[in-house]
Amino acid sequence: MSKLSIDQKRIQDLLSDKKSDFLIPDYQRPYAWTEDECDTLWDDLFGFCFPNNDFEAFDTSSEYFLGPIVTFKNENHKQEIIDGQQRLTTILLLLRAFYDKFQMMEDKQSKSIREKISHCVWKCNEFDEPDMSQLKIDSQVASDNDKDEFLNILRTGTVSPNWKSNYAKNFRFFQAKIKELVNTYPPFTTYFAARILQNVILLPIEAESQDTALRIFSTLNDRGLPLSDADIFKSKFYSFYSKLGKKNEFIKRWKQLELLTEEIFSSSRSAPMVELFTRYMYYARAKLGVKDTTTPALRLFFEGGNNYKALSDESVFNDLESLANFWKRLYRPDEFSDKTKKQLFILQYAPNGMWTYLTSVYFLARKDKNDNLDEKAFNQFLDKITAFIIAYAVMRPGVNALRTPVYPEMVNLVTGLDVKFENHKFSKDVIDNTLKSFSFTNGRPVTRSILTWWAMQNPDQIVLDKFMSFDIEHIYPSRRMRESPLKNSNNFESLGNKSILEKRINIRASDYRFEDKIRYYLGKLEKREPTKIEDLKHLAESLKDFTEVDIENRTQQIINSFISYLDQNSLISH
Repeated sequence: MSKLSIDQKRIQDLLSDKKSDFLIPDYQRPYAWTEDECDTLWDDLFGFCFPNNDFEAFDTSSEYFLGPIVTFKNENHKQEIIDGQQRLTTILLLLRAFYDKFQMMEDKQSKSIREKISHCVWKCNEFDEPDMSQLKIDSQVASDNDKDEFLNILRTGTVSPNWKSNYAKNFRFFQAKIKELVNTYPPFTTYFAARILQNVILLPIEAESQDTALRIFSTLNDRGLPLSDADIFKSKFYSFYSKLGKKNEFIKRWKQLELLTEEIFSSSRSAPMVELFTRYMYYARAKLGVKDTTTPALRLFFEGGNNYKALSDESVFNDLESLANFWKRLYRPDEFSDKTKKQLFILQYAPNGMWTYLTSVYFLARKDKNDNLDEKAFNQFLDKITAFIIAYAVMRPGVNALRTPVYPEMVNLVTGLDVKFENHKFSKDVIDNTLKSFSFTNGRPVTRSILTWWAMQNPDQIVLDKFMSFDIEHIYPSRRMRESPLKNSNNFESLGNKSILEKRINIRASDYRFEDKIRYYLGKLEKREPTKIEDLKHLAESLKDFTEVDIENRTQQIINSFISYLDQNSLISH
């Protein structure tokens, strides 16, 4: 059983202890607290120390619990902080700001508090005198370019006007709040500092090893403290690479990976690094042969009952780097063919994000030693999943329904088989009738999916910029519908009456008559740029009006083409 040292302590007792020698290690996150968090902390502490703004109402036996500090003693006998660096850093900035103010005060209480704070900030010599050259804390955070500012603030109590770090901003904030306190409630100042030192409680948890500390770190996070899955994974990798003597190499590679994921996954719902690990998780699941549609939480999967064994493997980290670079390469202008880029443009509007997981598995399973893919085979794969995902979303619109057919195909990929969806092919008659009766309202993701697919089928269609903003255009607009209703009102929301269109054009053309829309589509008004959607330009050049018959004919054309697309990809049952 692992040994733990747990003993709740007052801030003064914890920091003034001669054994206190804290280190924020190089694998930690940079300091992230802003003035907002500091303002909340100040208000909370003030309310605790002065109930109803009355300093006499304070109960000297009361306690304010600030949270845990998880550490372990490293080989240099420093208490390496695994969790709690944000709150500890902030408290030290606050105490240093108080010390700075008390330096200008000569009353007995101020001198006493100043001395107590000095024992919290600096180490003491054998005569119990603070040594201003030796701080109680050090920072080696590799990704924190501002850590020297933090240490300088603690040493000197000064901040340069051009410093923009959170350390500098928060220190200035505390200085301003203390100045305001002195001006508003002069007697409160020493009491406030004294009560913070004596009545604010931290829970130092000192583990016997880094691994034990990391397990505690993980457990605390499960119970609601703000730590990310990526931080835990980073810690595990760090421990592994440290044992290999590759600590510095790992820190550099991790930082590069963070920057890369921030670039390519910035629009993801998850944090960028979490998104990368999630995409890799599906590959790891597939290698284990898992087809279960119930997907465990990310951290639970990697922990797996074996203390994150998968994260003690150089090949896993190599694969993570390869996967991130693959997703970056997908959108480089010179990396893949126009056909591939068009397919990817369609898929970014897929009804859900499952395609990204399936594509990640495909890449990791089929890449060569140089991380390249056979593009012909890759195109066939993209065609197949595009056709299937759109059709399945029409037949079974549920958000999670796609897991059932997709998860087994992930397993097939890692075993060398092609994606076939053999047990989930579509009946031609059923899909035809469903497409005809389906309500393709703008709010349904599959509507944009199939319209984007249709736009890309025009042989003259150029590759579109993935960052362009598109709306869904009603070619027969709602105003005309009100003035001259279609005989079959369902035709208004049918595929034949819709197209993707650049937002800049849709805003101007949305409710105009077709003869006016033509000029917007072709860019003949005010020398505007025409649409890049070739299908719309073809309609504008070939028709003088867009009638209900045109809607019906175009709807049938889209449906027939899509069914043919399914058949070409062997997704129609015969």
